[in-house]
Amino acid sequence: MIGQQLKFLKKQRSMLINNFFYKIKVFFGSIILKLFYITNNRDVRYRVHYQNILKKNQSVIFSVWHGQLLSIVYDLRNHPVHAVAGTHKDAEFISQIATNWGWTMIRGSSKEKGNVAYKKMLKILKQKRALLFITPDGPTGPARIPKAGIIRAAKATNSAIIPISAHSTSRWGFTNWDTFYLEKPFGKIYIEYGKPLFFDRIADQDKCIEDLIKAMNKVEKNNLYYAKKNKL
Repeated sequence: MIGQQLKFLKKQRSMLINNFFYKIKVFFGSIILKLFYITNNRDVRYRVHYQNILKKNQSVIFSVWHGQLLSIVYDLRNHPVHAVAGTHKDAEFISQIATNWGWTMIRGSSKEKGNVAYKKMLKILKQKRALLFITPDGPTGPARIPKAGIIRAAKATNSAIIPISAHSTSRWGFTNWDTFYLEKPFGKIYIEYGKPLFFDRIADQDKCIEDLIKAMNKVEKNNLYYAKKNKL
């Protein structure tokens, strides 16, 4: 009995220590990332595309590919954004940083706690002027292939999907199932908010996914063209 209690206390002590050091890691990680991004010049275009939707008291779903998410998280820091993130360890770290920057996280993915996350998404989007951030190909890919959830949520709530692209002059790329970018300090970041997409409730799901991919590709092409024209 005493041995079991000691084992339990040691386990609790270990968990507290690990939690303490993890919070320190998140704290300093948040500061370092903020320094990286604050030292970059940002060229942000067409915010009006989502601002006009909000003026109509409608909700907005921000859609950005998983590999480009950090630039957008920083750009929309301190906005009342809810964001969907997976339940794995990498997502946990980024979620904690996003929380430090003013966001509210919804944890879940197509593989785990998906139904719970989806219900929370609908509840948020049914409010007026709600902002929801989704990486439609996250958290585990395949890269640049949207999951069904973003389309279903947009249909069910008549929310606008705003496709977003981010490019930078100097960045690190970390390759797993896709290439995840972290911007280096003292560069320039180009961000473009695309035109809003609305989907009818009875629209064909596969066609909607195809249309979203086209919209994402278009805003990325436009953003890259602009960046190169301005000497990316």
